[in-house]
Amino acid sequence: MDIIFNPPVNDENQYIQLVVGELRAKRYRIHPLDTIFSSRKHFSAIKLIHLNWFENIDDSSFFVALRSFIRKLLVLIVIHWSGKTLIWTMHNRVSHERRLSFFSRSLTRLLMRWSHRIVIHSGQSEEVLAAYGPKALRKAVYVPHPNFIGVYGGIRQVPQREGRRLELLFIGMVKPYKNLELLIDVVHTFGDSVRLTIAGKAVDEAYQKEISDRAAHASNVVWLPYFVPDTEIAALLGKVDVVVLPYDLSSSLNSGTAILAFSYQKTVICPEIGTISDLGPHMGDTFHYRYETQEQHREALSAQIARAVALKHRDPVALAGMGQRLYTYMADQYALQRVGEILDNHVYRL
Repeated sequence: MDIIFNPPVNDENQYIQLVVGELRAKRYRIHPLDTIFSSRKHFSAIKLIHLNWFENIDDSSFFVALRSFIRKLLVLIVIHWSGKTLIWTMHNRVSHERRLSFFSRSLTRLLMRWSHRIVIHSGQSEEVLAAYGPKALRKAVYVPHPNFIGVYGGIRQVPQREGRRLELLFIGMVKPYKNLELLIDVVHTFGDSVRLTIAGKAVDEAYQKEISDRAAHASNVVWLPYFVPDTEIAALLGKVDVVVLPYDLSSSLNSGTAILAFSYQKTVICPEIGTISDLGPHMGDTFHYRYETQEQHREALSAQIARAVALKHRDPVALAGMGQRLYTYMADQYALQRVGEILDNHVYRL
């Protein structure tokens, strides 16, 4: 079958490469969205369009956002009226871009209404869909987020020694909804008992300066302000005890970075987003928390870091044990082959 999977490549996110590779192994011919209008013959050949993050809008300026919105709106209208099968993966509660959220909300409502299937990666997604009505909820098909076991090389572990400080890692694109300012401030209060490494490129120069200035005033924070190459990710994860992801609960739903941590035998400190809630009994192998206000977030994050510090001092191998159990769960429940089978048999075959 000729299908469009958008985006078909993403150098900064192996999720796309994994899913596209599995679909190609099942003999789907993958085409980029930009080619849909390249010719009448090609347009007719496309039977299905699968969109990821299509609701996101570049909000760097009003005119840039308006142009992006109009272009995407026209594409959705053509897809809808052509009768082609439309699949949408719902990755977030709402778009993380908040400055001009009207555009993103409008596209989301159309995707909810016009999609034939909505791929979800967590049980919490059903709560979000239910708010749009029973029709949207009936379109949902759960597909596990593929694990990243072996994708970035083999697992590397640094031997744990009693009394060492807690090594925390934040890895990923540095964006405001990930609450790095709060994380730096909280970690700073722990002094020498904790060290935080932030590894990732900032979304823009202004935000990079803001995070850089905060990190410079915290002696126990190290910032690597660049996109971490795939060849360095396993080694970076191998040097730390815990991955910390203080995401915004109002927009965050799934976390590929949490799946990455589990795939390399690391536990996480993270709010109870969908990825964490889906762990069921293995939630106990993470440092999870909830909050409503920014002050509650500060207190909850600090409490979970303190728990991790105390646990490492009490039992130097306990954190590694948590990571190993999460790894086993990922290998069993989040296998790429399972993702491909569900897409092939339950999403793409209406």
